[in-house]
Amino acid sequence: MQKITKEVYLKWYEDMLFWRKFEDKLAAVYIQQKVRGFLHLYNGQEAVLAGALHAMDLTKDKMITAYRNHVQPIGMGEDPRRVMAELYGKATGTSQGLGGSMHIFSKEFRFYGGHGIVGGQIPLGAGIAFGDKYHGSDAVTICCFGDGAARQGSLHETFNLAMLWNLPVVFVCENNGYAMGTSVERTANHTEIWKLGLGYDMPSGPVDGMNPIKVAEAFDEAIQRARNGGGPSFLEVKTYRYRGHSMSDAQHYRTKDEVAEYKKIDPITQVKDIILENEYASEADLKVIDKRVKALVNECEKFADESPYPDKNVMYDAVYEQEDYPFIDHKIK
Repeated sequence: MQKITKEVYLKWYEDMLFWRKFEDKLAAVYIQQKVRGFLHLYNGQEAVLAGALHAMDLTKDKMITAYRNHVQPIGMGEDPRRVMAELYGKATGTSQGLGGSMHIFSKEFRFYGGHGIVGGQIPLGAGIAFGDKYHGSDAVTICCFGDGAARQGSLHETFNLAMLWNLPVVFVCENNGYAMGTSVERTANHTEIWKLGLGYDMPSGPVDGMNPIKVAEAFDEAIQRARNGGGPSFLEVKTYRYRGHSMSDAQHYRTKDEVAEYKKIDPITQVKDIILENEYASEADLKVIDKRVKALVNECEKFADESPYPDKNVMYDAVYEQEDYPFIDHKIK
């Protein structure tokens, strides 16, 4: 793994701050009804992505996740303006406005969604890894899902085949505590989700998901194992989301005091403290970064606001049609 240097800490600070502010802006424009449908925000979980990206080889490694998926493609290299435009349903979006919030894709930067079906991405992640192994690539797939999706039967089917075929995949449960609104304690008789992997002899373990250093170290070990032919790993990254499951979540299942306690170990604050303590940058330097982040977020909003909506024909062009489908008389109107 690349050494965690002064430059890495400064990049982490700027990246995580941008992701936080990007999501905050989405919350604001959602209230203005510029973004429609569901909206699931990543606030509080930024250390998971920051640490993962540090350990990945972004020239070949891949990522797939659920519907809390706006900032991951940005971290992998996608233009944040295009991501925001996709959320607006605009033609300049990553899927020409056809995917929206829950279906951000970037084939160019090897980000494969954005999936609305809970746990639907788990077997797909193993499939991507199977493709790499089949074609002789040493790329690794990061397959992320939430604690709620860990209860899906497809997880067990996928774990079994991934181990049987020794696939280059790292399964990551981003355990933010409450799934859609039900605590881990109320969904199973066990609370340590990582132990599910042990039944398949899969290397598994818990990770402090509020600390990007701990995340980077755990991901590096798992990625190197997969890249060197050692097969899958399962990481339960214990994190916390500051906002509700979605914008419509009233959050009756937790207290404001609990959220405040987790904010004391905010990943952005942790990195900022390290930067200041080691004199990697001054408060004035960080304010320059803050200003740059704010300007980029505003640029993304302006781009999305001014972009056109897609032509209706684009929607129909994306639907599969077979002219000679049997048993259907196309002459019938």
